[in-house]
Amino acid sequence: MTDLELNWTLSTPGLLAVAVAAIALLLVMIMKFRIHAFLALITVSLLTAVATGIAAADLVPTLLSGFGTTLASVALLVGLGAMLGRMLEVSGGAEVLTNALITKFGQKRASLALSVASLMFGFPIFFDAGLVVMLPIIFTVARRMGGSLLTYAFPAAAAFSVMHVFVPPHPGPVAATGLLGADIGLVLIFGLLVAIPTWYLAGYLFGTFLGRKFDIPVPSILDAPKGSAESEFRSAPKLGTIVLLLLLPFVLIFLNTGLNMLATAEVVSLDTGWVQVLRSLGETPVALLITVFLAMWLLGRREGKSASLIETVVDSALGPVCSIILITGAGGMFGGVLRASGIGTAIADSLDAVGLPVIVAGFLIAAIVRLAQGSATVALTTAAALVQPVVLDNPDFNGVQVVAIVLALAGGSVFAGHVNDSGFWLVSKFFQMDTKTTLKTWTVGQALIGVIGFVFALAIYLIAAQF
Repeated sequence: MTDLELNWTLSTPGLLAVAVAAIALLLVMIMKFRIHAFLALITVSLLTAVATGIAAADLVPTLLSGFGTTLASVALLVGLGAMLGRMLEVSGGAEVLTNALITKFGQKRASLALSVASLMFGFPIFFDAGLVVMLPIIFTVARRMGGSLLTYAFPAAAAFSVMHVFVPPHPGPVAATGLLGADIGLVLIFGLLVAIPTWYLAGYLFGTFLGRKFDIPVPSILDAPKGSAESEFRSAPKLGTIVLLLLLPFVLIFLNTGLNMLATAEVVSLDTGWVQVLRSLGETPVALLITVFLAMWLLGRREGKSASLIETVVDSALGPVCSIILITGAGGMFGGVLRASGIGTAIADSLDAVGLPVIVAGFLIAAIVRLAQGSATVALTTAAALVQPVVLDNPDFNGVQVVAIVLALAGGSVFAGHVNDSGFWLVSKFFQMDTKTTLKTWTVGQALIGVIGFVFALAIYLIAAQF
């Protein structure tokens, strides 16, 4: 059989049927037959590529492209973040910060304290990196306070999610802002006005409810083995040292994302030498690498720890997260196959022809593309590109209405993240929840974030239309 015989084009209904069947098969393999998620994702990705007519010669390159692209953005972040987290944990730094948070906010508001910190840190840093850096603090607080992990972890994770999807300088809203010609300063202001109440309703209140409904124990994935040499790493770090190590990556990353935002607003030029240097220091892997080396000094060498002990501590962080990295990469592989097959584009084109109001159509396009292929950023930029002609050719839209459309698309792009989203597997494996529980908690929470965010954006749009 030739490559030509293995290459065909399906209609939109056919592509949708393949997508639904692929997701159903994946869930059955993982939940019913207990096949490891890594193997199930690879298998379903391969079958989906064949079913959608990707040529035989392109099968493996397509799989490797999705896998490699995801690992390129996730593996370094998770690995470096885990090293930093392990040093914060075994040095006693997480406990120091936990005590400070509980003293400041009170024991009853420990979850709120974690979420407020996550909202602030989530402004410049991406969802994956922010969550990984905060996890040791979240686990320590949850272990100290007792109860379900979700009471503390879900609101914090939701905080990173809403900031990532609604607020510049994250790539999705920045790209949509540029495509639709919105004012990035207004997107930032109204993005915060949408993100914070959306987080409170879909993150904090819903997370509190989930904490009562699902008793999830605190995982030991980031813990040092009992009686290991790592116990020698424990010291009495100062609160200022821990805050410095947590803030440094966010400050460095903001150098990059903030300068990108200023460049979009034509305040600075990306061709300027000093801008390029600061942006390089603010690339997330570089920022985390710098922070890891500083932590090795402040928590290790300065405290009199030997180089071999420090090496043991940072090395011990990698083993537990290898499975997470591989499963996340396989999730990216599945999403990559769905994108390469044209499923998301076909669905978006069909919806675009329905004739709904642009803000509603944009939300639905983004939501369905998100469901079809997993990436929030891809869903947001795809939807923005499709509604761009309508928005740019309509002089009746004022500046705030265009901003509201951007935020409505952002709401759709985060809707109901599930098994084809690498973030779904990151949450599932770090929280040590099975697939079914993750669907009931994280996927439902993401759906709430999408819908509630859209409602707020629609309200802004309708109010702005009166002026």
